[in-house]
Amino acid sequence: MYCGLDLGSRSVKVALAGEDGGFTLRKFATADFYRRFGSCRDGKLAVDFRALLPEGAVVERVISTGYGRQAAAVAGARAIPEIKAHVLGAVHLTGLLDFTLLDLGGQDSKVALVRKGRIVDFLTNDKCAASTGRYLENMAAVLGITLEELGQHYRDPVELNSTCAIFGESELIGKMVEGHPLSSLAAGVNYSIFRRIRPMLVRLLSDTLVFTGGVAQNRALVEILSRELGVKVVVPDNPQYTGAIGCCVEAKLG
Repeated sequence: MYCGLDLGSRSVKVALAGEDGGFTLRKFATADFYRRFGSCRDGKLAVDFRALLPEGAVVERVISTGYGRQAAAVAGARAIPEIKAHVLGAVHLTGLLDFTLLDLGGQDSKVALVRKGRIVDFLTNDKCAASTGRYLENMAAVLGITLEELGQHYRDPVELNSTCAIFGESELIGKMVEGHPLSSLAAGVNYSIFRRIRPMLVRLLSDTLVFTGGVAQNRALVEILSRELGVKVVVPDNPQYTGAIGCCVEAKLG
């Protein structure tokens, strides 16, 4: 069995693959994963795979990636860059070889230009949370709605101009005081994400955009990307697991 670990800032995604090519997918809150399955050994994260895997399963190879790989090297695993893991996963899940990859995670955003299944160029933004899943979580909390409900709105957006996640909350509250309807406020939040990632996308744009990461479950943002950029937007099944699946693909390749 092959194992892919995506050590995210908000959650740890695990993909397990056997020789039949199928995947078993699991997700844990990051702190919970470290508490239940991790221990420190010689300065590295030792994962208790006996507790993590199905009974009797044996791991042949482990590949890790993600936000956490810089802080916690996994004992017995080889680490690969996040962008490589997500491209490998996107190619495997979609069957596409030429596309632009957009990955929006909990605390960073990444865009890559892919040609013939390989990365030609890429851009990342890990300096600000204002174009990430954490920003959407905070704004949904301000509005008093779920992330699922937030992801339904893209029509008649209010204009939100703040480029800072913290000041963005204050600006949103100001719009609420002005009496704008909830649907317009939520649409404004989704459009504000698009405006922040648009410069990266425009620089590396293709006819097809593959959207991965947890934020890819935001249906409104998918619609906004398609409308504003005039491209086909492809969201793989279980997009939040794309990085972990890419690690599995790399593990099977050896």
